Formats: sequence, structure tokens, C-alpha cells
Amino acid sequence: MTDTQTLRPVTAADRHISLDVLRGLGVMGILAVNAVTFALPFEVYPTPNLSPYPLVGDEANAWWVVQTFFHYKFITLFSMLFGVSILLVGGERSDKPRGALLRRRLGWLAVFGLIHGLLIWYGDILLLYAITGMIVMLMRSWTPRRLFIVSLIVIVLGSIFAVLPMMALQYAPEKTQAEVAAQMVMGTPATVAKAIAAMKAGLPSALKENLQDWMMLQSMSVIVMIWRTGALMMLGMALFKSGFLTGRAPTWVYGLLVAIGAAGLWYVGVEARAKLAIDFSGPRNNGELQLGYEFLTLPITLGYASLAILLLKLGLARKLLTPLANLGRMAFTNYLSQSLIMTTIFWSGRGLGLYGEATRVELWMIVGSIWVVQLIWSSLWLSRFSMGPLEWVWRRLAYGKGLARTG
Repeated sequence: MTDTQTLRPVTAADRHISLDVLRGLGVMGILAVNAVTFALPFEVYPTPNLSPYPLVGDEANAWWVVQTFFHYKFITLFSMLFGVSILLVGGERSDKPRGALLRRRLGWLAVFGLIHGLLIWYGDILLLYAITGMIVMLMRSWTPRRLFIVSLIVIVLGSIFAVLPMMALQYAPEKTQAEVAAQMVMGTPATVAKAIAAMKAGLPSALKENLQDWMMLQSMSVIVMIWRTGALMMLGMALFKSGFLTGRAPTWVYGLLVAIGAAGLWYVGVEARAKLAIDFSGPRNNGELQLGYEFLTLPITLGYASLAILLLKLGLARKLLTPLANLGRMAFTNYLSQSLIMTTIFWSGRGLGLYGEATRVELWMIVGSIWVVQLIWSSLWLSRFSMGPLEWVWRRLAYGKGLARTG
């Protein structure tokens, strides 16, 4: 059993570079997907044709790139890696001091999540991770096989229940289709315009609009997203325990998953083009054309992870991936700083007030700029300190004692 006086954060020498690289990929990819929700009302996220900028030409291509290569792939990756962190911090369930440390760590994460969601950006994922982590931590001593089987069952069943009703609706009478479609409408051009006006009306108005979106999203997260999120955390534990995430699986396994992921990307890309062609209308949009999103996201994500691990395993790009690993070592700081940067650009009252004024193409320019800045500043910071500033605060709160900031 671990002595409470010897509990320490993971040192640089004990870190797995593959995990840091994957965390870096996760943080970067999440920003690419979230960018539209910083700049436009939430309704535009699930219903892209509500955007004030028509999805034609480069604007359509910008949406297609996010939908095909990024959408849900990197939050899937990040959720798996969070499961790994639960295991690394908490150890086995028999380790009581580390279990207590993990509970404190998750408790403070919930506090950070509340501050982030209520005062900075409604799309916070930290509160969901804290709540889900409190449940998943109870499974951390399961065998890899058990974790793998249970997590895949939950993920597959969730996808089936999500897409099957909409596929069945495709064959329902037109009247029934119209009635269901009317119930599923999340917004209209008028509600989008109203939300944009509210976000541009000053800080109190923006905070009120943010609170409304936070309450809707967080209630949906706790009821719906918690199941898949928890299953992905368990899958991450299984993949770490089996050695997959640290490069100990056979090389051919990584190669095979890269090939499967590439095939999945092709299918999802075709699917996304079909959604554009029908202007996201009808039950087919959320039924038949949702199959790739529901069932291929995980294979694609594992393909991404496998490619990064394979490059490290074969020694082909370790130096090139070092800045990405540094970004991943500061994932907590970089995730929250992305929200601060984006809301400073788009919110009124505490920033430039450009809400509703950026196209998807322009958002890609902003995202790329933030990527470059975070890759550079993470390496510069870690050349002097052993962890990011918010990582230090989080660990200081969890451990309840001072931590050295220098490496």
C-alpha cells in the first residue's frame, strides 16, 4: 500500500511519450471541432445549415474536413486517455491512499469544470469527466479483457439505439416523418440570429446566454453522454493495461488499425458529402448517413493513435512529435486556454465581440494559429518548468502540499 507521504506526480522520466503525443493530438483536434461553438450559437453545431454562412464552396469544404477527420474522433481519444489517467493516479482499488488522491483530484476537476462552464464557455467537458470518473474509478482493477468487453458492448449498443430508430423512420409514412422532424428541430434562422444578438449585447447578456446553453448541454451530458464517455474511459484502461497505448503491441496490429482507420475515413468522407447533398434534411441524415459516425469513429480514432504510436515505435518522427508531446503534457492548461482565447475573440464585454462574424474558413485560420502558438509555448514553458501552470494548481490542490515547479 502506498504511504500518503510518498505520493508524488509522475516525473518526466516516468512518462510515456506516446500518451503525451496522443493527449496533444486530442487537445488540438477538440479545438478544431469546438471552434464553431465558440463563434456561433449551439444550434449550428448539430444543424450546420443554420449557419448564417451558406455551406457552399470553401465553406462546405471546411465543414467536410471537420466532419470527416475531426468530429468526435479526438474527444473519443481524449476520453480514453482520461481513463488511463484514472488508472495512473488511482492505482489499484486496494491502494487506499491513491484512491483518496484520485477522489480529491476528480473533485477539484468538477470545481474547475463548473467555473469553466458557467463563466467561460458552456461546452465544458471537465464536469462530465469528473462525474464519470467517480464511477469508472470503481472498475480500474478489472482485467483488460473484462474492461474491453464491457466497454465495447456499451459503445456498440449505444450506437445501435442512436441510429436504429432513425433508420426505421426512413420507411415510415411521410406524415410520421414530418411530425418527428418537427419535434427534432433544435433551432431556426430566427433563433440563431437572436442568440447572436444576445452574445453581442455585452457581458451580462453573453453570460446569460452561456448559462442557458450550459444547462441544456450539461443535463444532456449527464443523461446521455455519460454512458459512452464512461465506456471509452474503460476502453482506455484496457488498452493501457494491455500495452497497446505504450507501444508494446505487435507492429502488425498498429499497421492493421491504420489501414482500417483509413478505410473508415473514406466511408465517413463519402457520408459527409451525402449529408451536404441533401442539405441535412430528412430521416436519412440522422439514420443511414449516420452509420459511419456511430460505428466507425472508434476504428478511425484507434487508427490515428496507431499511426502516432507506430511512428514513435519505429523511431521515424520522435523529434518532430516532441512539441506535440509537450502540448499534451500541458493538456489541462492548453484546453482551458483555448476557451479563454476563443471567448476573448468572440465574446462581447470581455473581448473583440466578433461573435457570429467568422466563417468556417476563417475559423480554420484561427484554429491553426492557436495550434502553432500552443506548440511553441508548451515547449518553452516545459524547458523551464516540470508541468503546466494549471497542472501545478490542480496537483497542488489534490495533494494538499507544495510541489516543485522546476524540472
